[in-house]
Amino acid sequence: MESVAANRTTSNDEARRRMLAIRGEPMFYARWDRAVFIHYEADPAALQLDVPFELDLRQGRAFVSIVAFTLSRMRPRIGGRLGEWLFKPIATHEFLNVRTYVRHRGEPGIYFLAEWLSNPLSVHLGPRTFGLPYKFGRLIYDHARVRGDIRGTVEAREGRLTYQGNVTDSSFAPSEPGSLPEFMLERYTAFTQQRKRARFFRVWHSPWKQAPAEIEVTADTLMASTGPWWKTAEPVSANYSPGAEVWMGRPHRIN
Repeated sequence: MESVAANRTTSNDEARRRMLAIRGEPMFYARWDRAVFIHYEADPAALQLDVPFELDLRQGRAFVSIVAFTLSRMRPRIGGRLGEWLFKPIATHEFLNVRTYVRHRGEPGIYFLAEWLSNPLSVHLGPRTFGLPYKFGRLIYDHARVRGDIRGTVEAREGRLTYQGNVTDSSFAPSEPGSLPEFMLERYTAFTQQRKRARFFRVWHSPWKQAPAEIEVTADTLMASTGPWWKTAEPVSANYSPGAEVWMGRPHRIN
């Protein structure tokens, strides 16, 4: 049992050390609440066409995940109550990420194919500071599971996404070491590229306490806008997490 626990925390501990090894990190604190993960397998060759970093394959298979969550109480690490007050206009809003799994110089991470936000100010700031592919959308999430179900709707100029489902096991726990959920959920570095400018930033949180979910996507034109990979996509699994406290690092240029 001791060796399993040690293995479970290795990547998480390494991610924490990587972040704290850079002076001034983390830059922000926040919560990522009521997160829904919907996972797909995609053809690696088709997916690689849209990704400027090497895909991180698992036994030759490539994956893309839709991640829907609510960002709350984002605030700078320094500045106290004044800093938190200044961040209020961008502190809380809904997010939709479409991400795949990459590796750069041996470090595993994620690459965002597209992101939609409900906050127009954040949409303006993200590409300029972090190189993130932010777009504006109308995001309505009902992830609280008050009635035992989960549902969400995202409407944007690019299309529409709707999904619904439920959590199949409410015993929330970190993913098993070496499992596919761990491969997809426990990622602590994001790589971005805007035009020819490549960057990365790191995040850290305790391992996601999650449970399997059964999620049905009932409208997917928004996903079709993210690239030809979608034509090859096959649903794999889904997960739900009540959320996590997150450290967020600053952007760094990749030379």
